[in-house]
Amino acid sequence: MKINKSFFQLKVILVGILLLQFHIGFSQEEKNSKLYKAIMSKDSLLFNIGFNTCDVSQFENLLSNNFEFYHDKDSIQDRTLFLKNIRKGLCSSTKTYQARRDLVPGSTEIYPLSKNGVLYGALQIGIHQFFESTPEGKDKFGSTARFTHVWILENGIWKLRRSFSYDHQETNTAGTKSSIFDNDSEIEKWLQQNNVPALGLGIINNGKLQQIKVFGELKKGVTAPYNTIWNVASLTKPVTAMVALKLASAGKLNLDEPLYKYWTDPDIAKDANTKLLTARIILSHQTGFPNWRFMNESGKLDFKFKPGTKYQYSGEGLEYLRKALEKKFNKTLPQLADELIFKPLKMTDTKFVWNDITDVSRLAIGYDNKGNAYEPTKNKTANAADDLLTTVQDYGTFLCSVMNSDGLSKKVFDDMISHQVETKKNKYFGLGFEIYDLGNDNYALSHGGADQGVQTIVLLLPKTKQGLIIFTNVDDGYKIYEKIVNHYLGENGKKIIEIETK
Repeated sequence: MKINKSFFQLKVILVGILLLQFHIGFSQEEKNSKLYKAIMSKDSLLFNIGFNTCDVSQFENLLSNNFEFYHDKDSIQDRTLFLKNIRKGLCSSTKTYQARRDLVPGSTEIYPLSKNGVLYGALQIGIHQFFESTPEGKDKFGSTARFTHVWILENGIWKLRRSFSYDHQETNTAGTKSSIFDNDSEIEKWLQQNNVPALGLGIINNGKLQQIKVFGELKKGVTAPYNTIWNVASLTKPVTAMVALKLASAGKLNLDEPLYKYWTDPDIAKDANTKLLTARIILSHQTGFPNWRFMNESGKLDFKFKPGTKYQYSGEGLEYLRKALEKKFNKTLPQLADELIFKPLKMTDTKFVWNDITDVSRLAIGYDNKGNAYEPTKNKTANAADDLLTTVQDYGTFLCSVMNSDGLSKKVFDDMISHQVETKKNKYFGLGFEIYDLGNDNYALSHGGADQGVQTIVLLLPKTKQGLIIFTNVDDGYKIYEKIVNHYLGENGKKIIEIETK
């Protein structure tokens, strides 16, 4: 039967209610999660094999007996009618073309469906495009559409129960379609749906901080201002790294000089490995230290392996470097940072210590994913690895300075962006920054920060002079990274996401 207008309007309303309720109640799955991979595997079987090669058996295996298909320009179809139409249309022996469905990269979102803590299904939403391949091997664009799939576990096996296909466009609009990032009110709604209290964005183009955008609230009824002060957690480390690299560029610090001459931690004073520690080894996270000594049962610092032999992320390493620099130069880290970075760049809102904050009323309080506020961290002394307080403008200015190698010699900058140690395929640590190998001699520099009520990340593309700053103040703020990275960094952003989620 043909769908009438009133019924279609009702269907759209019902789908909208379903999606709204779903977004409020559940969190999006990460790409490396077991559920995400399971659903994407079924999607691949359904389309890459079933649809794209006309293997009807894939549809028969994957569709629930109670399957229903809703199309905004066609009829409602049950399983029997749907399979019949596939055989007569898409997979007819008389057709002169081969249809192909392509999933638009970065468009897929997957959310779990559960009852009383038990997973029973998943919701998959995304955008796909359809093409027709002629016998001559030419591709003809067909349409772009949004889809929503409801997958259900039936006797432990994933089956497609409902399929909604809507918003069909006869022009290729997938790459140019209006984005939520083109509309501030849509971003605010998106943040509310994902339970993200506040978001700070910095967009770098042509080596300059082009735009600052801050959304959400500091607390109920208090709008987050453009100069919101954020705790950026481990984004402190690149600042400490740049202090050391600027000192090295000025000839005041040798990156390969043993640091025991200036500082030795009492916990490891009798360990011969101490004499192997250098600024280079610390900045590339090859110290052999745990992330923090309190993670050891003894609560004391120790070596897990010989320094310089492999990678292990460590905040203790940066703190070790801080103490060595402070002894060598007889100045505190805040004093060194003020002289070398903060004052020259006019970063007046960036502080290591709580009491130095210029305006506490602008601070973004951190929250858990239930909406409960954390007590702010109030450091009385500087931590070289954690808890820097800054604004999007200040940190964006700092990143532009890094990307433009201000105050760095060519040798030191080259060392900073070199592959000091591999952390995973196509991903390395340089000096102070992670490095993504994007191919064709292109690369991205990155660092993230995560603490209670803090999720932050920055990305720099020195070749194209682009960059992105993302600050959030909630435990699971990382769940919104992918959409932002894909939107602002395009193909390079997609490559970064692919490397990170493999």
